[in-house]
Amino acid sequence: MLNRRSLLTLLPTVALAPAAVAAGEHPSVAFMRQVAKELLAAHRQGTTPAFLRVIQRYADLPEISQYSLGKYSDKLQKTQKSRFHRAVATYMARVLAMGSRDYTISKYEIGEATIDKDKDVIVSSKVFLVTGQAYSVGWHLVWRGGRYKVRDIRVIIWLIPQQKSEFVTFLNKYNGDINRLILALLG
Repeated sequence: MLNRRSLLTLLPTVALAPAAVAAGEHPSVAFMRQVAKELLAAHRQGTTPAFLRVIQRYADLPEISQYSLGKYSDKLQKTQKSRFHRAVATYMARVLAMGSRDYTISKYEIGEATIDKDKDVIVSSKVFLVTGQAYSVGWHLVWRGGRYKVRDIRVIIWLIPQQKSEFVTFLNKYNGDINRLILALLG
């Protein structure tokens, strides 16, 4: 069974094989191919800055950041927002970079897109490890500013709710001090 670190370290490797272009495929699948291409480049570099560029370009950072604060979301001041978004992206990039060499992928497949009642899209995929293990990966995409953004990733569990739990636990311990959380996330 995967633990939290294993789940997060698998993410940088989910883009290791391109999928074939299918006639009439949903545009979100083409979007995921581009994300996959850039994740692969970041994975090969294995650095926080490489993953940070991909996260900043493709993640729905404002929504992920706000959601991750949970009951403390109303305490985020306007002057803190930009710094907090960068801290969240840096944290996510650092976790991905630290685990970028933990898994060796033999094959990766991008599946189909399904659309929910809110017009959000889930693109399914599967990653195959050289060890013989395989994992289903779901990409929750939302439409923002005329393009798709990644809102969440599911590798056994949805990761952003897990991140929210970690952030809220930290904030509970430090009386809701968002500046302290920002410093912790920036490492």
